[in-house]
Amino acid sequence: MNRRNLTQLSVITLLALIFLPGPVLAQQKSLKEQLIGTWTYVSSVDTNKEGVKSDRWGPNAKGLIIFEANGQYSFMISRSDIPKFAVNNVNQGTATENKAVVNGMISHFGTWSVDETTKTITTNVEASSFPNLNGNSQKRVISSLTSDELKYTNAASTTGEKAEVVWKRVK
Repeated sequence: MNRRNLTQLSVITLLALIFLPGPVLAQQKSLKEQLIGTWTYVSSVDTNKEGVKSDRWGPNAKGLIIFEANGQYSFMISRSDIPKFAVNNVNQGTATENKAVVNGMISHFGTWSVDETTKTITTNVEASSFPNLNGNSQKRVISSLTSDELKYTNAASTTGEKAEVVWKRVK
């Protein structure tokens, strides 16, 4: 290979290195684009002010969060051990049965947005099974996000504890 060919090859290689990162970076999806879809609940660890950790939802809990591209979301987590009502009528639960339901699940829906810089998901609650959330916002800081797994921290969960939550993408 002569000197001229070597110089041309060096220039081509240099140009490729300069311009290659542009298209590669342009193809990377935003956090919002990565979050869009349906996620199923995996786990949650709550930590109280004294540093004591607990699993509020217990073993085999079920949950789903759906982030729509249009900015709507729906969220639900339920314990697996909520007892059935003695009477097969939702309006005739006893005080004990109703309390088990309220303590054993949370659901809400509304709009959502993402702050790409702080990696924060903000949910604006339109309606919730816990009415104190209605009309309010919650912030969750993303600690890890892959194509298959979402991990975030909710510093102000409905129990007042910090929750570290893991979700798996539904395929």
